[in-house]
Amino acid sequence: MDALHDALSGAQVEPAVFGLRPDYRALLIAVDGLVPGSSDGTSAALIEAAEASARAALAATPVEELPHVAAWREAYRAFGAKPQRTRNSLEALLRRAAGGLPRVNPLTDLYNAVSVLHQVPLGGEDLSRYRGAPRLLRATGAEPFDTIADGAEVVEHPEVGEVVWCDDAGVTCRRWDWRQARRTQLTEHTTAAVFILDALDPTSDDELAATADELVAHLARLGPSVTSARRLLRAGDAGRHD
Repeated sequence: MDALHDALSGAQVEPAVFGLRPDYRALLIAVDGLVPGSSDGTSAALIEAAEASARAALAATPVEELPHVAAWREAYRAFGAKPQRTRNSLEALLRRAAGGLPRVNPLTDLYNAVSVLHQVPLGGEDLSRYRGAPRLLRATGAEPFDTIADGAEVVEHPEVGEVVWCDDAGVTCRRWDWRQARRTQLTEHTTAAVFILDALDPTSDDELAATADELVAHLARLGPSVTSARRLLRAGDAGRHD
């Protein structure tokens, strides 16, 4: 457990990000003891429940008018991104729900389903591939971001002022919660992971904690000795550990 707390102890959100959205909160969860490729059989049921939840939410309201999605569209505009072209992860998943959410691997499927069910953007990455602690900042434009373009591996760079998650080796997720780097992506071999839950009003602290609780409960069934730690980062708060 101490190792997981240590992994989160250096995590930070730079003041410039809170300057854009003082209501922003990041809840980080570090998990270890996952059995590679394991599944307790609930991933498929969770995804189906998430698809049904999304269809119900969109039955009477366009996706861009859902309060949680609208808040993220506003946040994207604040740093110069065009939300109709680069949709945050929650909106992207909600838009795919009608035709079926993607099936990737048990860990990814699980957090995608929880994200849609609670309407909270949520990302997951392989903790063993991190170099240093997660940091959310406004980019200089020099940070490397490894991705795939036209079927080839390439290194791109964020735009100046773009909100990005980074570690010591480069960008791990661009445009707050838009696209993750390949270097830290979850795979069938992942045994330790870090999950980042992004929240803006109207998501309350209680709703954010409930989302984390559900995620951790599902993760705990993916190995006989799964352990976890979490840390909440918010404006004016040095961060709390649980």
